[in-house]
Amino acid sequence: MSAANAARGETVLAVGGATLVLRPSFEALVAAEAELGPLFALVERAADGRLSLGDMATLFWHCVVGREDGVTREALGEAIVVAGLARATPVLKTILQQILAGT
Repeated sequence: MSAANAARGETVLAVGGATLVLRPSFEALVAAEAELGPLFALVERAADGRLSLGDMATLFWHCVVGREDGVTREALGEAIVVAGLARATPVLKTILQQILAGT
């Protein structure tokens, strides 16, 4: 899967040779919240510039749709580092907007 459906709040992130689609579904956000704490607090940390790389990787991991074989959580985190925050930030922004506004 490589095409994101913006109407569903989806966005994409390149990890190695794969293009991952991230969708902040209810199930994904509940799983992320169970690990990261309340989503509103996560959004506040992001707004204050206090969102950690680990928080971002965790949120992205839970939002990945149909993970391909070989794409691990560690590979996702490494892809964020390799791509740099400038490329990861628009993905984060899309997900955070969906958390706040919904679809």
